Amino acid sequence: MLHRKKKEKAIESTLLMVSGVTVVALFLLCFFLFREGFLLFGDHSIISFITGSSWYPSSSPAKFGLLPLLTGSLIVTAGAILLSVPLGIASAVYISELADPKVAQLIKPFVEILAGIPSVVYGFFGLVIVVPLLQDLLDLPTGQTALAGSIMLGMMALPTIISVSEDAINSVPAALKEGSLALGSTKWQTIYRVVLPAALSGISAAVMLGIGRAIGETMTVMMVTGNTAIIPGIPEGLFDPVRTMTATIALEMGEVPQGSEHFHALFAVGSVLFLITFIINLIADSVKKKYRLQEGV
Repeated sequence: MLHRKKKEKAIESTLLMVSGVTVVALFLLCFFLFREGFLLFGDHSIISFITGSSWYPSSSPAKFGLLPLLTGSLIVTAGAILLSVPLGIASAVYISELADPKVAQLIKPFVEILAGIPSVVYGFFGLVIVVPLLQDLLDLPTGQTALAGSIMLGMMALPTIISVSEDAINSVPAALKEGSLALGSTKWQTIYRVVLPAALSGISAAVMLGIGRAIGETMTVMMVTGNTAIIPGIPEGLFDPVRTMTATIALEMGEVPQGSEHFHALFAVGSVLFLITFIINLIADSVKKKYRLQEGV
């Protein structure tokens, strides 16, 4: 008995230590990221960085305006979510509620394969297939546009949205569905009036995870969006080349001298990206808690 207690205590201590290492690593990462980014603001104001409309690190004086990169990231992410959320939720509903079990078991592995494809492969597919197709169909000067990035990121976000939404729909108690059908509701009425509202917490989390996947993607958008640091119009900016925050960091970090203004500017961009992702996670968590309270969970 005493030996078992010692063993359990050792396991608890190990798990506590692992959790502590994770928290410490996160704090060290945040400290390093924000410290390097904050050094930019010795010579540049935060306001001019956030509202600046030009990103020209090689000009004299250098211009580090976040606005073209931020708007580029937002328009590509918004387009991706508009494409992936309806398709993802519809696919999850079909797999969970409508498909024959054999068909559902056939579809699920393909969804998992989509999630495992490297981003560079998506980027290569977009560059070779999607970009020329958009250029020809829409008669554009170049197919490397925000729309191409949105299409590819939408494809990449689909597996996450489908998988999490399907789990949420499957977790709805069968008694709710059976009660709705017993009261005379049709299959479709049960789905959109009972199943989807009951699974809304998990579906909201799926959407937020999809947004996080889209806004943090680097390689694919770097290959298909044209990488032009201009402020895109809305919605016509979908058909223009743009540059995202992640692509800017990936393209320029390997070329800048360590400790230079440009170096610190890229860390400042990374800090903003971190804060956006953090806020998205907070919103997802609050939405989940809100709907759980409404459902009495």
